[in-house]
Amino acid sequence: MTQLNSQDAAAPDSRRWLTLSILLLAGFMNLIDVTIVNVAIPSLKADLGASDSQIEWVVAGYIVAFALGLLPLGRLGDVVGRKRMFLIGISGFTLCSAFCGISPSVDLLIAARLLQGLTAAMMMPQVLALVQVTFPPEERGFAFSFFGVTAGIASVAGPLAGGALISANLYDLAWRPIFLVNLPIGIFAVIAGWLLIPNVAPGKRERIDVIGVLLAAATVFSIIIPLVEGREVGWPTWCFAMMAASIVTATAFVFWERHRERRKATQLLPMSLIRNRHFLLGLSMTSSLFAGIPGFFFIVAVFLQVGFGYTPLQSGLATVPFPVGVFLASLIAGQFGSRKVKARLIAGALTLAAGMAALYAVVGTVTDSVSHWSLLGPLFLCGLGMGTTVAPLFATILTVVEARDAGSGSGALQSFQQIGAALGVAVNGQIFFSALASAGEGPASYRDAFQTSIIFELAIFLLLAFLSSRLPIGADPKRSSDPHSASGRGDHAMIES
Repeated sequence: MTQLNSQDAAAPDSRRWLTLSILLLAGFMNLIDVTIVNVAIPSLKADLGASDSQIEWVVAGYIVAFALGLLPLGRLGDVVGRKRMFLIGISGFTLCSAFCGISPSVDLLIAARLLQGLTAAMMMPQVLALVQVTFPPEERGFAFSFFGVTAGIASVAGPLAGGALISANLYDLAWRPIFLVNLPIGIFAVIAGWLLIPNVAPGKRERIDVIGVLLAAATVFSIIIPLVEGREVGWPTWCFAMMAASIVTATAFVFWERHRERRKATQLLPMSLIRNRHFLLGLSMTSSLFAGIPGFFFIVAVFLQVGFGYTPLQSGLATVPFPVGVFLASLIAGQFGSRKVKARLIAGALTLAAGMAALYAVVGTVTDSVSHWSLLGPLFLCGLGMGTTVAPLFATILTVVEARDAGSGSGALQSFQQIGAALGVAVNGQIFFSALASAGEGPASYRDAFQTSIIFELAIFLLLAFLSSRLPIGADPKRSSDPHSASGRGDHAMIES
């Protein structure tokens, strides 16, 4: 077993910022692929003769496979090597993008999307884990701030890029370029990653916790499937039965991991994290944040495109103030590094809530048309809140994760991110469409339904502010730079070979 000493830990890799750019590119590809498909739905249905249920699985299949794979494949990266797992994942993701683009039938497209989601789950836990082990504690806050920029840009770039590519109808390929565009980007990322990402020695070769993987997969599956399918099928009894079953499998998972710990066997999610109040609170905060954002942009797209006749491109352009706000706030957040984490989390959540309150007021003035200029201020304010929140949130959660468990911790973080996103889309969609059904047709109905859904967003971000206030007073990633602290032992942890 080889161990990094303090001197090694004080000399970070000189290629770390180039490494970060590659990791951000991979993260951007994943995020944009979640949203870009939405604008292609009419084109897909017309070209492939797909049913509503089949089109739903083109979108949902990716999310389900991604969510199921995050935790076990994140842990596998800890064992076999994060660079290796990242390169396998992004290579597979690029190949599956090609399969999506050339699929002759909707059934083959769904299969390709399932594989694409699984390969995304191979690479994405390694993205955060590599940042965790590559950057010294004092630089992590700034490094994580770029993930806020990436998330904000991807949330708008997906619909924008999708609308532009479909409108251009390159070589009469209709919807196919939205997948094929990943090929040159993915090939570049594979080559650059192979050359530039440092080799971090994997942990000890131990047996994979197979039962833990099965219990975790059953738990995530029992949560995600009802949330994805529930609104479309009218929330039948089986949806609630599956969600109830997830409590049973989650409890069994914890007991199994405790049993593995007593036997000194490797755990899929280490019990030290399951017991850590700081980590669990951080997962709850992550779910709250991402329950708000994806569901919000889903409703914005319906509000503008269906309610007021915006094209996909016009709808995407109308939401540009949000990523601009994210970008500016993330740059400012980067200057703080790892200081004032708790205060910044509370401020970011309250800024998001203020932006939603402003949007509620603006939407209330809408009559027969909506001007994108009226949305500029509230969306920009929401972007500022998002950019203020993401970097300290990721940094404060992962700072309590030891380097040897970085993949597992990152996988758990992103699993809760996906669960939160699915929950937000399901609940916000239910609120919006129920209000729309009771209000009738016409622009006024879409206005009233959108206002009702904004109340949910407001409540979510106030909850996030409350959860942020419950963080321990010492919840500050800069403390991890102390090699004698508990979190410091994680940051200067043994890298086993």
